[in-house]
Amino acid sequence: MAFFSSATKNIPVVNEIPQHIAVIMDGNGRWARNRFLPRVAGHKRGVETVRDLVKHCVALKVEFLTLFAFSSENWRRPAEEVSFLMGLFMHALKREVVKLHKNNIKLVMIGDRSRFDAELVTQIEESEQLTANNTGLVLTIAANYGGRWDVLQAVNKMQLATPDLVGLYQEEHLTPYLSMHYAPEPDLFIRTGGESRISNFLLWQLAYTELYFTDTLWPDFNQEALDLAIQSYQKRERRFGRTSEQLIDKDSSTAQ
Repeated sequence: MAFFSSATKNIPVVNEIPQHIAVIMDGNGRWARNRFLPRVAGHKRGVETVRDLVKHCVALKVEFLTLFAFSSENWRRPAEEVSFLMGLFMHALKREVVKLHKNNIKLVMIGDRSRFDAELVTQIEESEQLTANNTGLVLTIAANYGGRWDVLQAVNKMQLATPDLVGLYQEEHLTPYLSMHYAPEPDLFIRTGGESRISNFLLWQLAYTELYFTDTLWPDFNQEALDLAIQSYQKRERRFGRTSEQLIDKDSSTAQ
């Protein structure tokens, strides 16, 4: 299996359309509250938004889409909401995975599965197996995921696998053990719902990602909203430690 290198080691190719988009889907509860609905109604509507976003990413030829569905800190929410989210997660997997497979989309789940019940773990594994050989969009769902957990579990695995390198580790030694070793680092990070933080999401991988925050609540984040985020991304100057002048010189030499 090929592993993608870090932007701190190699300068990635920058395209007009982000190769990898990562999203924190925030605002479901507030969307429901604004309509005098229970919070669960917002979560249900949020699933529909995921479906629309996936379709649009396929149309735009985005190669990787990563969605933060449930953080390791979300267990602190009211028990009845957590229970509903687990049930919704199961229902969505059962209902959507066949559609994903028909559309050549590969589904990958990242996060600590130890707190999920056996039925949900089985459904996750079956969904991944069904779509494992698909070659289209790679849709990653982060559930019971935390960026610090990701780095720590990678370090532990790395040390067990390569004890002879203790004290000599480099970035490339850790890469194969990170949850998203199969994907390039995100080009564009989006957080909906008006908050301006990354909330323990992909801490290692977001080192050089362009960040985009919007007040739009997740259930209202439609295809046009994604287009606006991409347009903002297209206006960014992605230097990766270089100067603006270096980019201009590079573009000039390429045009000749």
